[in-house]
Amino acid sequence: MDETVTVETPGAWLPREEWVRTQPQTLMASCVLLLDGEGRVLLLRYAPGQPAAGHWWLPGGMLDHGEDPWTAARRELREEAGLALPGGPRLIGIDHRADVEGCGPVLDCYFHGGTLAPGAAVRLSDEHDRHAFRHLAELDGVLTPPHLRTLRALYEAARTGATLCLREGAPL
Repeated sequence: MDETVTVETPGAWLPREEWVRTQPQTLMASCVLLLDGEGRVLLLRYAPGQPAAGHWWLPGGMLDHGEDPWTAARRELREEAGLALPGGPRLIGIDHRADVEGCGPVLDCYFHGGTLAPGAAVRLSDEHDRHAFRHLAELDGVLTPPHLRTLRALYEAARTGATLCLREGAPL
């Protein structure tokens, strides 16, 4: 198998391993939009001592090495809220954020997790100190305006069966 790859300069070749090191590095994360029987969204609040302490957002987090986005979404929901997803994966959006807290670019994969079974109990990890199920109309002042814009777009995608491409949380 040929292990060389062309580069911008005509006639120049790099060994594949060296070429790979020149490519952009992007982190990946997965989040879950999970609803209750009233159509309210599950949100978790980051606990004191966490980088986003006091902020609310969907269950989710970074992929582990070699992990696919759907597996990460299921794992994060189990770890952060003690919940199992009721159905199969449905991708509702991918968001490209150019720089997240100085770590560089992140691709967020958003999945619709369906509707939680009645009586399912949320069991928070130490990463979060509160959870809530809220209608979108109740979130002004709870979420930052960019997060609220993103959540509204994702909620609509979940409702209609669409899949969104987002940049910095805004649909393209």
